[in-house]
Amino acid sequence: MNAHTPITAALPFAVPSSRWDESVAGKLSPAELLLYRSNLLGGDLTVTNFGGGNTSAKLEEVDPLTGEKVEVLWVKGSGGDIGSMKLDGFATLYQAKLLGLEAHYAGPDDDDKMVGFLPHCTFNLNGRAASIDTPLHSLLPFAHVDHVHPDAIIALAASSGGEAATQEIWGGKIGWLPWKRPGYTLGVMLRDYVKANPQVEGVMLAGHGIICWADSAKACYEHTVQLIADAANYLNAKLGSAPAFGGQKVAPNPDRAAIAADLMPRLRGFMTGARQKLGHFSDDAEALEFTGSVDFERLAALGTSCPDHFLRTKIAPLTLDPARLQDDAYLAQKIADYREMYAAYYERCKRPNSPAMRDSNPVVVLVPGVGRITFATDKTTARLAGEFYGNAINVMRGAEAIGDYIALDEQEAFDIEYWLLEEAKLQRMPAPKPLVGKIALVTGGAGGIGAASAARLLREGACVVLADRAADAVEEVRAGFAKQFGKDVVRAAVCDVTDEAQVQAAIDVAAREFGGLDILVANAGIASSAPIEETTIELWNRNYDVLAQGYFLTARAAWPLMKRMKEQGGSSVVFIGSKNGVAAATNASAYASAKAAANHLARCLALEGAPHGIRVNTVNPDAVIKGSKIWDGDWRKERAGAHGIDSGKELEEHYRQRSMLKRDVLPEDIAEAVYFLGSDMSAKSTGNMINVDAGNAQAFTR
Repeated sequence: MNAHTPITAALPFAVPSSRWDESVAGKLSPAELLLYRSNLLGGDLTVTNFGGGNTSAKLEEVDPLTGEKVEVLWVKGSGGDIGSMKLDGFATLYQAKLLGLEAHYAGPDDDDKMVGFLPHCTFNLNGRAASIDTPLHSLLPFAHVDHVHPDAIIALAASSGGEAATQEIWGGKIGWLPWKRPGYTLGVMLRDYVKANPQVEGVMLAGHGIICWADSAKACYEHTVQLIADAANYLNAKLGSAPAFGGQKVAPNPDRAAIAADLMPRLRGFMTGARQKLGHFSDDAEALEFTGSVDFERLAALGTSCPDHFLRTKIAPLTLDPARLQDDAYLAQKIADYREMYAAYYERCKRPNSPAMRDSNPVVVLVPGVGRITFATDKTTARLAGEFYGNAINVMRGAEAIGDYIALDEQEAFDIEYWLLEEAKLQRMPAPKPLVGKIALVTGGAGGIGAASAARLLREGACVVLADRAADAVEEVRAGFAKQFGKDVVRAAVCDVTDEAQVQAAIDVAAREFGGLDILVANAGIASSAPIEETTIELWNRNYDVLAQGYFLTARAAWPLMKRMKEQGGSSVVFIGSKNGVAAATNASAYASAKAAANHLARCLALEGAPHGIRVNTVNPDAVIKGSKIWDGDWRKERAGAHGIDSGKELEEHYRQRSMLKRDVLPEDIAEAVYFLGSDMSAKSTGNMINVDAGNAQAFTR
């Protein structure tokens, strides 16, 4: 959303419609039909949010041990997303064994114990773990079951008027169960309710969602979609055109994007912990309407309702006064107060066997007139947290239209957040890559060394902004990386490093899109070769503008963001220098002396940055010919002429033989040094030069 996008007075609930395509469905096997139905449901955010909901089908399979036909429950496994999952995302379990588990169930205190029995029901050695919602599907006597959490449904489920509205909308065809945490007990309650009320076609689960069923995949899908449409139409009629949340109190700030770019690095710097945070900024209509409303503070303090929302967004958001965003003392105190609040919540609610308290920093930060900022240890999680809080805003809007919004009870919320089963899932997750939580900006990002360096950082988990003056080229590189590493972790900025405003704009992209800056790779460069008599003032200035002043401008713009990361492990500046910066070169006085100036600038900045935890080091390449755009132009011919050789393969052989190791130097070789200097492997190195030149005694630094 840009600064001029109008904010609607009331944002209606989207009304889904069937997207079933019989020409596709008619060719599918029963298991494939379940997947098709699941992908249709999960791919429509009006139906369910990312990772939310689960689907199942009871299918006839051949037992690999006995050769006999048996009934198998195919149900979405633990984790994953029904919108993007494949067939291997389903757990498969013997239905008869699942039904037999009730012999081990003595009451609600056995919920965790019952989860432990699920692996014993696995069919055909399927390694996909069954989710805690499996009993909701296995204990219902229906062939196809959907359980989803769309905003319109949760709005009913989280309102004091929800049960009455359910009766009004569906006239008894949809039942109502009070809140119960997901698990075996809820499955038993659901089965018994349906048995006692055979007329129902689905059941609202208070605070949780809806579950419904049918005899075929198509009928189940269309039943689910219709129920959501019914709820959306009902709520839209109730909302009408009246302002939501009591009307507007604070108007959207037209400078909110710039405010976010300034605010996010400062908040991030105050969030101490074992791992650095990544931010995500949203100024969508929902966020602006909610944060600028009369009821904002009252509703925000309540937190979220649906467990799916809560697990992503924490017990409550942090709210900030837009008039005090420039006050660092205020921001630091607000975050400290939030951590204290969270610790008190943990102490009030913890059980004797609760896991240790986790990160107490806020996930969601709400600013009237600015929008919603979310922080997490990786970019995708931060983005999803923002989207889930957007869902929560929609839920509050609808719930308040028919009654009072009801958030999760604090103890129930804690028991979900610190559920031992959830803790076990977290402990099974693989260790994060070394650069997860780090934010890098690479100038000259569309070139050979720049793109290779960016790829190396991305491969190790960093988020990267590619800055380059070639708009088409940098977008092409970004798009390629988005396919390879995911669209969340890479951005592009058109930036001429000789233009102070463009440099600052690129730094602002890193701040606004990711929350700050930890690694700066100053790589944008040119190369020229000419005898001194033929070196014009224009040529001289161009080298110094790009190679010396450009490095100065990027480092100066990055400095304020990097200074804020001292308490979180510090930050790193890497200059891409040159062998010619330390060794004289024939017919290259402008280029070589400008590189020497940049090298010495790095040493000066190492002195200045050390008290702030900013390390500054230099990589000196030599003759990176293959994959380098600089060597595709006049520089190749000019250097060949300076050495009196042919500019083709003879030039490459000349540089290879000139090196002590007789090897080519590639962009990927430079990227390895960039990764080393940008990572914690070099945490105690600053003011250094690393030569990556296959060996050149003339360039030895000592």
